[in-house]
Amino acid sequence: MAQQHNPLISIITPAYNAERFIGETIDSVIAQTYSNWEMIIVDDRSTDATVSIVKNYQQRDSRIKLHILPENSGSAIARNTAMKHAKGNFIAFLDSDDLWYPEKLEKQLTFMQKKDIAFSFTKYRRMDEDGTLRDAISKAPESVGYHDLLKHCVIGCLTVMIDRDKVGKLDMVNIRTRQDYAYWLEITKRGFRAYGLPEVLAKYRTVENSISRNKFKASKRQWYVYRQIEKLSLFKSLYYFSNYTLMGVKNTIKYKVSSTSKVNY
Repeated sequence: MAQQHNPLISIITPAYNAERFIGETIDSVIAQTYSNWEMIIVDDRSTDATVSIVKNYQQRDSRIKLHILPENSGSAIARNTAMKHAKGNFIAFLDSDDLWYPEKLEKQLTFMQKKDIAFSFTKYRRMDEDGTLRDAISKAPESVGYHDLLKHCVIGCLTVMIDRDKVGKLDMVNIRTRQDYAYWLEITKRGFRAYGLPEVLAKYRTVENSISRNKFKASKRQWYVYRQIEKLSLFKSLYYFSNYTLMGVKNTIKYKVSSTSKVNY
């Protein structure tokens, strides 16, 4: 990769009972065309074979790091622990059941360096639990700010890359879900816009019975972020929540339609 410098990218991966997918996720990182990375996997006290699988990969690739939490604590604590141990100038996020295309890191880093930006994201494609790809692709507008994200979060955690030299060190709020969304809000509230790279560079796995699949709970968490994390007034919360709900309905319809179409790439 031809560029002026070769910064270390720290990949933040929380894991809990991920034995079915963690190997494929790690393989997608090892396959990256950009090689100066470290993958920091924080196990949230899994009760399956997740830890042993990660340790097997560690024996073959020293760039893979493993930390085990003393007790089950949730994704926010796991991600914060990983960021605490991260040594990279840049951080990227990848959950233990999602995947990257091989040029993800290379293309995104180049994009950020050319534009001299602190915060970026890309498009991603949805896939079923068994890995079947669907014709459902996220959007990546040119840029979004704080108020844009309050209306609707277009940022997929698995696509985010952040320049820590610009943003500085920042922890995620300790809530069980939507902590990544609150993190994007905090960064943009500080004046950084998130810039979209309009290429599909990741695959988001839709797992049945996952926390993110429960729409009612997701709505409650969204409201909680508005009122308890962002401290918005009732009027503003209702305004942004109505936008969130409308976009949610549109996306649900779009996903159901696209779920009938399979793709092979």
